[in-house]
Amino acid sequence: MRPEIVLFGDSITEQSFQSGGWGAALADSYSRKADVKVRGYGGYNTRWALFLLQHLFPLDSDKPPAAATIFFGANDAAILGRTSERQHVPLEEYKENLRKTVLHLKECSPTILIVLITPPPVDEDGRNEYAQSLYGKDARELPERTNEVTGVYAKKCIELAEEMGLRSINLWSTLQETEGWQKKFLSDGLHLTPEGNAVVHQEVVKVFTEAWFSAAEMPYDFPHHSEIDGKNPEKAFHQRCI
Repeated sequence: MRPEIVLFGDSITEQSFQSGGWGAALADSYSRKADVKVRGYGGYNTRWALFLLQHLFPLDSDKPPAAATIFFGANDAAILGRTSERQHVPLEEYKENLRKTVLHLKECSPTILIVLITPPPVDEDGRNEYAQSLYGKDARELPERTNEVTGVYAKKCIELAEEMGLRSINLWSTLQETEGWQKKFLSDGLHLTPEGNAVVHQEVVKVFTEAWFSAAEMPYDFPHHSEIDGKNPEKAFHQRCI
């Protein structure tokens, strides 16, 4: 049976199987070698995600995932007193919620490869432009998220990864290394463009490859067609499947 990769996160994960999405690209990278499952929940923060753990990752599963990405923080970092404050999670609670999520997954499988991904940076002008496109020019005066605050949450995510010996991707920093990242990588100041998705895909593949989960080194689930003898096809399937 193919191993499973589970992508667990908020809307940036939920949207990852859209055209140009990083999840779809990852499924292509691991085609015929591992199954990629998307478990993304738009609007969710780490507090709400804890309620899903036993449903998505039951401790009595006979086939836990071999690898998982945990990609939360964009909603946790919403600012109190502004339009998305319902999603806000205090910084230390965010870190502890991530820790609880990791510990649950490790209880499911001690050998699971876990990768923490920080929230992406925030283009505050882009967020305001998006709000105005939906609700008019008087939609709001202050952005519901800021890049500075999100960066603090990103730092906590990396801090936890280091404490727990986990692999991580600092997406907040990586995207900002490119000039013009605000429009190149973000479609509405928060969610990813195809180019932004491509960066996430590239980073996830890089981390997986540096670990023990390289697609290039994994076997196909069934024989490649070039291995099948047209006159004696049973031989290839007998060698691979029995």
